Amino acid sequence: MTTKDTAADAPERIAKRLARAGVASRRDAERLIAEGRVRVNGARLDTPATLVGPGDRIEVDGKPLAEAEPPRLWRYHKPAGLVTTARDEKGRATVFDRLPPSMPRVMSVGRLDLTSEGLLLLTNDGALKRRLELPSTGWLRKYRVRAHGSASEAALDTLRRGVTVDGERFKPMTVAFDRSQGANSWLTIGLREGKNREIRRALETVGLRVNRLIRVSYGPFLLGDLPEGEVEEVKPKVLADQLGLSREGWAESARPPKRPPRKTS
Repeated sequence: MTTKDTAADAPERIAKRLARAGVASRRDAERLIAEGRVRVNGARLDTPATLVGPGDRIEVDGKPLAEAEPPRLWRYHKPAGLVTTARDEKGRATVFDRLPPSMPRVMSVGRLDLTSEGLLLLTNDGALKRRLELPSTGWLRKYRVRAHGSASEAALDTLRRGVTVDGERFKPMTVAFDRSQGANSWLTIGLREGKNREIRRALETVGLRVNRLIRVSYGPFLLGDLPEGEVEEVKPKVLADQLGLSREGWAESARPPKRPPRKTS
């Protein structure tokens, strides 16, 4: 048996299988199971920990489960004023409310604040999402930043060394001064981690108040000239090349390592 065959035959949790098929998020999949709406080989499930393989017959609300899509990635030009969570407790519009109806169920890679804009990566695959978010990936994320105040070299050097805000340490950033615009300074900032409101909080420590923040790249993926509000899929070959994989090997690497099946009593 080849490595590819072994990976394809690996069992996985039913909640993950439903998520990969685009039925629901893992959390929503667990709710479907709790409501008795999921059957495997004719038996109604009562736990999301059930392991399923490629030969199992899965039904949701009496309908056969569609085949899982391969991992895919999209570039989205997020406008300011949208949240990046799937649901918002305050009822604010989300990026998912604005995506084309033809889009499958997707999740964001990382996040952008409500007032931030620019490149947001979207994927249909949880394993790919986690891979792209891992700090060990080491991908630089670049932002064009407009901030109120004078950006002295001393202030920028402070950011380049790293700062501590309310007891939280932010790693050194790459910072370049671009130009002044009235009372504002335009900067290009790069970082390799994505802590909550990191750029805004870091700049405040040196007397700069961010009033516009645009992500222009996430690793090798660029915002480019993608119009605001538009979404465009990254070609599978480009995705595989950027991850250092062949197209054939990509599907395997996106899956977690095979684990032995759980023993059942």
